Amino acid sequence: MTRTLLADAPRALAFLVSQQAFIEPTVYRARYPAIRYPRLVPVDTAAPEWVPTVTYFSVDRVGQATWVHGAAADVPKVELTRRQHETAVAMAGIGYGYDLEELGKAQLLGMNLDADKADAARLASEEFIDQVALFGDPAKGFSGLLNHPGVTVGSAAATGANGSTAWAQKTPEQILADVNGQLIGIFTGSNTVEMADTLLLPYEQMLGIGLRRLDGISPLTLLDWIRRHNVYTLETGQELTVYGVRALETAGTGGTARLVAYRRDPSVLKLWLPMPFRFFPAWQTGPWRFEVPGAFRLGGLDIRRPAACRYLDGI
Repeated sequence: MTRTLLADAPRALAFLVSQQAFIEPTVYRARYPAIRYPRLVPVDTAAPEWVPTVTYFSVDRVGQATWVHGAAADVPKVELTRRQHETAVAMAGIGYGYDLEELGKAQLLGMNLDADKADAARLASEEFIDQVALFGDPAKGFSGLLNHPGVTVGSAAATGANGSTAWAQKTPEQILADVNGQLIGIFTGSNTVEMADTLLLPYEQMLGIGLRRLDGISPLTLLDWIRRHNVYTLETGQELTVYGVRALETAGTGGTARLVAYRRDPSVLKLWLPMPFRFFPAWQTGPWRFEVPGAFRLGGLDIRRPAACRYLDGI
Protein backbone atom coordinates (compact mmCIF):
# COMPACT_ATOMS: atom_id res chain seq x y z
CA MET A 1 0.00 0.00 0.00
CA THR A 2 2.79 2.44 0.89
CA ARG A 3 4.56 1.84 -2.40
CA THR A 4 1.29 2.51 -4.29
CA LEU A 5 0.66 5.86 -2.54
CA LEU A 6 4.20 7.04 -3.14
CA ALA A 7 3.89 6.12 -6.80
CA ASP A 8 0.50 7.82 -7.15
CA ALA A 9 1.59 11.15 -5.65
CA PRO A 10 4.20 12.04 -8.32
CA ARG A 11 1.76 11.04 -11.07
CA ALA A 12 -0.95 13.17 -9.48
CA LEU A 13 1.39 16.17 -9.36
CA ALA A 14 2.37 15.66 -13.00
CA PHE A 15 -1.32 15.47 -13.92
CA LEU A 16 -2.06 18.72 -12.09
CA VAL A 17 0.86 20.48 -13.76
CA SER A 18 -0.37 19.39 -17.19
CA GLN A 19 -3.87 20.62 -16.35
CA GLN A 20 -2.64 24.12 -15.49
CA ALA A 21 -2.05 24.75 -19.18
CA PHE A 22 -5.71 23.94 -19.79
CA ILE A 23 -7.14 25.86 -16.84
CA GLU A 24 -5.10 29.06 -16.65
CA PRO A 25 -5.69 30.61 -20.11
CA THR A 26 -9.43 30.34 -19.50
CA VAL A 27 -9.14 32.07 -16.14
CA TYR A 28 -6.93 34.92 -17.36
CA ARG A 29 -9.49 35.75 -20.07
CA ALA A 30 -12.33 36.07 -17.57
CA ARG A 31 -13.82 39.50 -16.81
CA TYR A 32 -15.79 40.25 -13.67
CA PRO A 33 -18.49 42.93 -13.90
CA ALA A 34 -18.53 43.53 -10.12
CA ILE A 35 -14.87 44.62 -10.19
CA ARG A 36 -14.83 48.40 -10.55
CA TYR A 37 -11.24 49.62 -10.36
CA PRO A 38 -10.24 49.09 -14.05
CA ARG A 39 -12.85 51.58 -15.28
CA LEU A 40 -12.48 54.04 -12.41
CA VAL A 41 -8.70 54.53 -12.23
CA PRO A 42 -5.77 54.16 -14.67
CA VAL A 43 -3.68 51.07 -13.88
CA ASP A 44 0.11 51.13 -14.37
CA THR A 45 1.90 47.78 -14.84
CA ALA A 46 5.11 49.22 -16.32
CA ALA A 47 7.29 48.96 -13.19
CA PRO A 48 9.51 45.86 -12.78
CA GLU A 49 7.66 43.02 -11.08
CA TRP A 50 9.84 42.77 -7.98
CA VAL A 51 10.54 46.46 -7.38
CA PRO A 52 10.14 47.35 -3.65
CA THR A 53 9.04 50.95 -4.28
CA VAL A 54 7.95 53.11 -7.19
CA THR A 55 9.65 56.51 -7.35
CA TYR A 56 8.43 59.44 -9.40
CA PHE A 57 9.07 63.18 -9.51
CA SER A 58 6.77 66.17 -9.70
CA VAL A 59 8.04 69.39 -11.24
CA ASP A 60 6.70 72.89 -10.65
CA ARG A 61 7.69 76.15 -12.31
CA VAL A 62 8.56 79.34 -10.45
CA GLY A 63 8.96 82.69 -12.18
CA GLN A 64 7.11 84.76 -14.75
CA ALA A 65 7.86 87.06 -17.66
CA THR A 66 7.80 90.84 -17.24
CA TRP A 67 8.62 93.96 -19.22
CA VAL A 68 12.33 94.65 -19.71
CA HIS A 69 14.42 97.40 -21.26
CA GLY A 70 16.47 96.62 -24.34
CA ALA A 71 19.68 97.34 -22.40
CA ALA A 72 18.62 95.49 -19.25
CA ALA A 73 21.01 92.96 -17.70
CA ASP A 74 18.60 91.53 -15.14
CA VAL A 75 16.33 89.36 -17.30
CA PRO A 76 13.80 87.40 -15.22
CA LYS A 77 14.59 83.70 -15.04
CA VAL A 78 12.39 80.68 -14.58
CA GLU A 79 13.29 78.06 -11.97
CA LEU A 80 12.05 74.52 -11.59
CA THR A 81 11.32 72.88 -8.25
CA ARG A 82 11.45 69.10 -8.25
CA ARG A 83 9.92 66.87 -5.55
CA GLN A 84 10.52 63.15 -5.16
CA HIS A 85 7.68 60.80 -4.22
CA GLU A 86 7.77 57.11 -3.36
CA THR A 87 5.03 54.49 -3.22
CA ALA A 88 5.71 51.18 -1.49
CA VAL A 89 4.88 47.93 -3.30
CA ALA A 90 3.70 44.84 -1.41
CA MET A 91 2.87 41.29 -2.40
CA ALA A 92 -0.43 39.50 -1.82
CA GLY A 93 -1.42 35.98 -2.72
CA ILE A 94 -4.26 33.52 -3.14
CA GLY A 95 -4.22 30.03 -4.62
CA TYR A 96 -6.13 26.77 -4.81
CA GLY A 97 -5.48 23.09 -4.34
CA TYR A 98 -6.61 19.50 -4.77
CA ASP A 99 -6.22 16.34 -2.77
CA LEU A 100 -5.01 13.04 -4.17
CA GLU A 101 -8.54 11.65 -4.33
CA GLU A 102 -9.82 14.50 -6.53
CA LEU A 103 -6.91 14.14 -8.93
CA GLY A 104 -7.19 10.36 -8.95
CA LYS A 105 -10.87 10.46 -9.92
CA ALA A 106 -10.16 12.90 -12.75
CA GLN A 107 -7.36 10.67 -14.04
CA LEU A 108 -9.50 7.55 -13.76
CA LEU A 109 -12.39 9.06 -15.70
CA GLY A 110 -10.14 10.77 -18.24
CA MET A 111 -11.62 14.16 -17.31
CA ASN A 112 -10.01 17.57 -17.37
CA LEU A 113 -10.03 19.52 -14.12
CA ASP A 114 -12.54 22.35 -14.31
CA ALA A 115 -11.50 25.96 -13.86
CA ASP A 116 -13.81 26.73 -10.93
CA LYS A 117 -11.10 26.80 -8.26
CA ALA A 118 -8.65 28.77 -10.38
CA ASP A 119 -11.40 31.19 -11.37
CA ALA A 120 -12.40 31.66 -7.73
CA ALA A 121 -8.76 32.41 -6.83
CA ARG A 122 -8.43 35.03 -9.53
CA LEU A 123 -11.75 36.61 -8.54
CA ALA A 124 -10.50 36.81 -4.95
CA SER A 125 -7.39 38.64 -6.17
CA GLU A 126 -9.48 41.10 -8.18
CA GLU A 127 -11.75 41.76 -5.20
CA PHE A 128 -8.67 42.44 -3.06
CA ILE A 129 -7.24 44.92 -5.60
CA ASP A 130 -10.66 46.56 -5.96
CA GLN A 131 -10.89 47.06 -2.20
CA VAL A 132 -7.40 48.56 -1.99
CA ALA A 133 -8.00 50.85 -4.98
CA LEU A 134 -11.23 52.26 -3.56
CA PHE A 135 -10.59 52.21 0.20
CA GLY A 136 -6.85 51.69 0.63
CA ASP A 137 -5.31 49.66 3.45
CA PRO A 138 -4.21 51.43 6.66
CA ALA A 139 -1.87 48.57 7.55
CA LYS A 140 0.15 49.29 4.40
CA GLY A 141 -0.29 53.05 4.50
CA PHE A 142 -2.46 53.05 1.37
CA SER A 143 -5.40 55.41 0.82
CA GLY A 144 -8.16 54.81 -1.70
CA LEU A 145 -10.09 56.73 -4.31
CA LEU A 146 -13.07 57.20 -1.99
CA ASN A 147 -11.21 58.24 1.19
CA HIS A 148 -7.92 59.92 0.31
CA PRO A 149 -6.87 62.41 3.04
CA GLY A 150 -5.36 64.82 0.52
CA VAL A 151 -8.64 65.42 -1.31
CA THR A 152 -10.74 68.46 -0.39
CA VAL A 153 -14.04 67.54 1.32
CA GLY A 154 -17.09 69.77 1.03
CA SER A 155 -20.63 69.60 2.38
CA ALA A 156 -23.69 69.73 0.16
CA ALA A 157 -25.66 72.96 0.35
CA ALA A 158 -28.73 72.84 2.60
CA THR A 159 -31.02 74.10 -0.16
CA GLY A 160 -33.50 71.22 -0.22
CA ALA A 161 -36.92 71.00 1.38
CA ASN A 162 -36.80 71.95 5.08
CA GLY A 163 -33.11 72.82 4.74
CA SER A 164 -32.12 69.30 3.67
CA THR A 165 -28.83 68.54 1.92
CA ALA A 166 -30.12 65.25 0.45
CA TRP A 167 -30.72 65.10 -3.30
CA ALA A 168 -34.05 63.35 -2.75
CA GLN A 169 -35.32 66.63 -1.25
CA LYS A 170 -33.87 68.93 -3.92
CA THR A 171 -35.07 70.30 -7.24
CA PRO A 172 -33.21 69.48 -10.48
CA GLU A 173 -31.67 72.96 -10.46
CA GLN A 174 -30.38 72.50 -6.91
CA ILE A 175 -28.86 69.11 -7.74
CA LEU A 176 -27.18 70.51 -10.85
CA ALA A 177 -25.83 73.35 -8.72
CA ASP A 178 -24.22 70.79 -6.38
CA VAL A 179 -22.59 69.01 -9.33
CA ASN A 180 -21.39 72.19 -11.01
CA GLY A 181 -20.13 73.50 -7.69
CA GLN A 182 -17.74 70.54 -7.47
CA LEU A 183 -16.61 70.85 -11.07
CA ILE A 184 -16.05 74.60 -10.79
CA GLY A 185 -14.33 74.14 -7.43
CA ILE A 186 -11.75 71.83 -9.02
CA PHE A 187 -11.27 74.23 -11.94
CA THR A 188 -10.75 77.34 -9.80
CA GLY A 189 -8.96 75.51 -6.97
CA SER A 190 -6.29 74.30 -9.39
CA ASN A 191 -5.78 77.79 -10.84
CA THR A 192 -7.91 76.82 -13.89
CA VAL A 193 -5.57 73.92 -14.75
CA GLU A 194 -7.70 70.89 -13.89
CA MET A 195 -11.24 70.05 -14.93
CA ALA A 196 -12.98 66.94 -13.62
CA ASP A 197 -14.42 64.58 -16.24
CA THR A 198 -15.73 61.79 -13.98
CA LEU A 199 -18.41 61.72 -11.30
CA LEU A 200 -19.00 58.85 -8.86
CA LEU A 201 -22.34 58.63 -7.07
CA PRO A 202 -23.91 56.30 -4.51
CA TYR A 203 -26.29 53.87 -6.21
CA GLU A 204 -29.31 55.32 -4.43
CA GLN A 205 -28.60 58.81 -5.77
CA MET A 206 -27.61 57.42 -9.18
CA LEU A 207 -30.91 55.58 -9.52
CA GLY A 208 -32.79 58.55 -8.11
CA ILE A 209 -31.63 60.97 -10.81
CA GLY A 210 -31.57 58.25 -13.48
CA LEU A 211 -35.26 57.42 -13.03
CA ARG A 212 -36.53 60.89 -12.15
CA ARG A 213 -38.04 62.71 -15.11
CA LEU A 214 -37.70 66.47 -15.38
CA ASP A 215 -41.45 66.85 -15.80
CA GLY A 216 -44.52 64.85 -16.69
CA ILE A 217 -44.17 65.52 -20.42
CA SER A 218 -40.50 65.21 -21.35
CA PRO A 219 -38.90 61.73 -21.42
CA LEU A 220 -35.62 63.38 -20.37
CA THR A 221 -34.36 62.21 -16.97
CA LEU A 222 -32.51 64.33 -14.47
CA LEU A 223 -29.33 62.33 -15.16
CA ASP A 224 -29.63 63.04 -18.91
CA TRP A 225 -30.12 66.73 -18.16
CA ILE A 226 -27.10 66.88 -15.84
CA ARG A 227 -24.92 65.17 -18.44
CA ARG A 228 -25.86 67.85 -20.97
CA HIS A 229 -25.76 70.96 -18.80
CA ASN A 230 -22.75 70.51 -16.50
CA VAL A 231 -19.88 72.96 -16.84
CA TYR A 232 -17.41 70.29 -18.03
CA THR A 233 -19.61 69.41 -21.01
CA LEU A 234 -20.39 73.05 -21.76
CA GLU A 235 -16.67 73.91 -21.68
CA THR A 236 -15.26 70.91 -23.58
CA GLY A 237 -18.17 69.53 -25.59
CA GLN A 238 -17.49 66.08 -24.11
CA GLU A 239 -19.92 64.08 -22.01
CA LEU A 240 -19.36 63.88 -18.27
CA THR A 241 -18.76 60.27 -17.20
CA VAL A 242 -21.04 59.23 -14.34
CA TYR A 243 -20.78 55.91 -12.47
CA GLY A 244 -22.69 54.46 -9.57
CA VAL A 245 -20.39 52.97 -6.92
CA ARG A 246 -21.55 50.90 -4.00
CA ALA A 247 -20.26 51.89 -0.54
CA LEU A 248 -20.46 55.60 -1.34
CA GLU A 249 -23.77 55.64 0.53
CA THR A 250 -21.84 55.82 3.81
CA ALA A 251 -18.35 56.93 2.69
CA GLY A 252 -18.81 60.57 3.71
CA THR A 253 -18.18 62.29 7.03
CA GLY A 254 -20.40 60.86 9.73
CA GLY A 255 -21.52 58.01 7.48
CA THR A 256 -23.22 60.31 4.97
CA ALA A 257 -23.52 59.81 1.21
CA ARG A 258 -20.49 61.02 -0.75
CA LEU A 259 -20.04 62.30 -4.31
CA VAL A 260 -16.58 61.99 -5.88
CA ALA A 261 -15.48 64.24 -8.75
CA TYR A 262 -12.08 63.88 -10.43
CA ARG A 263 -10.18 63.88 -13.70
CA ARG A 264 -9.50 60.32 -14.76
CA ASP A 265 -5.98 60.68 -16.13
CA PRO A 266 -2.66 58.96 -15.23
CA SER A 267 -1.10 62.33 -14.49
CA VAL A 268 -3.73 62.82 -11.76
CA LEU A 269 -4.06 59.35 -10.26
CA LYS A 270 -3.01 55.80 -10.97
CA LEU A 271 -2.98 52.37 -9.38
CA TRP A 272 0.43 50.73 -9.30
CA LEU A 273 0.30 47.04 -10.21
CA PRO A 274 3.87 45.99 -11.07
CA MET A 275 2.96 42.29 -11.11
CA PRO A 276 -0.63 41.46 -12.11
CA PHE A 277 -2.06 38.28 -10.64
CA ARG A 278 -0.54 35.06 -11.91
CA PHE A 279 -0.29 31.41 -10.91
CA PHE A 280 3.00 29.73 -10.02
CA PRO A 281 3.94 26.08 -10.56
CA ALA A 282 1.96 23.48 -8.63
CA TRP A 283 3.69 21.78 -5.71
CA GLN A 284 3.02 19.01 -3.22
CA THR A 285 2.31 20.38 0.27
CA GLY A 286 1.54 17.13 2.07
CA PRO A 287 1.32 13.37 1.58
CA TRP A 288 -1.87 13.73 -0.52
CA ARG A 289 -2.27 17.47 -0.96
CA PHE A 290 -1.26 19.53 -4.01
CA GLU A 291 -1.53 23.31 -4.32
CA VAL A 292 -1.21 25.97 -7.00
CA PRO A 293 -0.10 29.30 -5.46
CA GLY A 294 -1.01 32.63 -7.02
CA ALA A 295 0.39 36.07 -6.26
CA PHE A 296 0.36 39.70 -7.33
CA ARG A 297 2.29 42.82 -6.31
CA LEU A 298 0.39 46.02 -5.63
CA GLY A 299 1.49 49.56 -4.87
CA GLY A 300 -1.81 51.13 -3.94
CA LEU A 301 -3.59 54.11 -5.47
CA ASP A 302 -1.43 57.19 -5.93
CA ILE A 303 -3.29 60.52 -6.25
CA ARG A 304 -0.60 62.76 -7.69
CA ARG A 305 -2.74 65.87 -8.04
CA PRO A 306 -5.25 66.07 -5.19
CA ALA A 307 -6.47 69.41 -6.55
CA ALA A 308 -8.02 67.51 -9.48
CA CYS A 309 -10.30 65.58 -7.09
CA ARG A 310 -13.07 66.62 -4.70
CA TYR A 311 -15.56 65.03 -2.33
CA LEU A 312 -19.06 66.31 -1.58
CA ASP A 313 -20.75 64.82 1.50
CA GLY A 314 -24.37 64.77 2.56
CA ILE A 315 -26.05 64.33 -0.82
